[in-house]
Amino acid sequence: MMTTYAIETFALRKEYGNKLAVKSLSLGVRQGEIFGFLGPNGAGKTTSIKMLLGLTRPTSGGASLFGIPLGQPVVRAQIGFLPEHFRFPTWLTGEEFLNYSGKLSGTPDAELKKNIPYWLERVGLTDFRHAQLRTYSKGMLQRIGLAQALVHDPKLIFLDEPTSGLDPVGRRMVRDIMTQLREQGKTVFLNSHLLSEVEITCDRVAFIKHGEVLRIEEVNRLNQGNTRVHLQVQNLSAEAAAGLRARCEILSAQDSHWIFSLTDAEQLPEINRFLVENGAQVYALTPEKTSLEDLFLEIVGTDGGL
Repeated sequence: MMTTYAIETFALRKEYGNKLAVKSLSLGVRQGEIFGFLGPNGAGKTTSIKMLLGLTRPTSGGASLFGIPLGQPVVRAQIGFLPEHFRFPTWLTGEEFLNYSGKLSGTPDAELKKNIPYWLERVGLTDFRHAQLRTYSKGMLQRIGLAQALVHDPKLIFLDEPTSGLDPVGRRMVRDIMTQLREQGKTVFLNSHLLSEVEITCDRVAFIKHGEVLRIEEVNRLNQGNTRVHLQVQNLSAEAAAGLRARCEILSAQDSHWIFSLTDAEQLPEINRFLVENGAQVYALTPEKTSLEDLFLEIVGTDGGL
């Protein structure tokens, strides 16, 4: 069965004079998925998004959106975008701003008349629709920014730090909207520093560094690799310790606290039985879930923040 891609890039590269911003970006984002785009500061994430949006030209390489080369008006009208650092016309009201944004994409008046009230309600700003944006708080501006990215009913939505400045209720709202968009068959390209949010929401994530994709992972398979286990034990004899080392990879051993890695969590009952039969007192044998943050540090390294 052929996969239909909303985004495809092939060795996409961007140079600014002597500065290399994106080295060689190659990836495929499937239609109807929420795709996370992760990397440390300076990894080329923002420049990559600008190229995909047609805001800056690649130095070399190629890319397409829905099979159409970058920058074509027919596909740009199908894109929604919430930038991390937005500058909205503050003299407009919330309702006027959504109308203005929708018209930029060529959305018919009849459709906007229906969509604007819907999205104002969806982001919790109906009561502020006639207030100028200059009176909005940072969280309210974030909400109206999300609404403007969606008011023209796009097929592909780029969200750059969409939960910045939002409280837990607002972050939950954004997650719910992204899930709703996926259910409608739309594609969401998400860049976020909040890895816990990415882990809850995304179907797949790409880890990039120096403008290259290091790995793409299915989020629901994070725990299908090795299992990390914490062991708290007393009276561990040399023979029992040797047997434990033969059964797993020891990551650390400090007095009564051991950490080891297993290729299969099904081995845990057998290991527990072995230790007890050899005189050890097992107080805890706890498998640890691999978080997206753990995977990020493993793949990208620790020489830079998100």
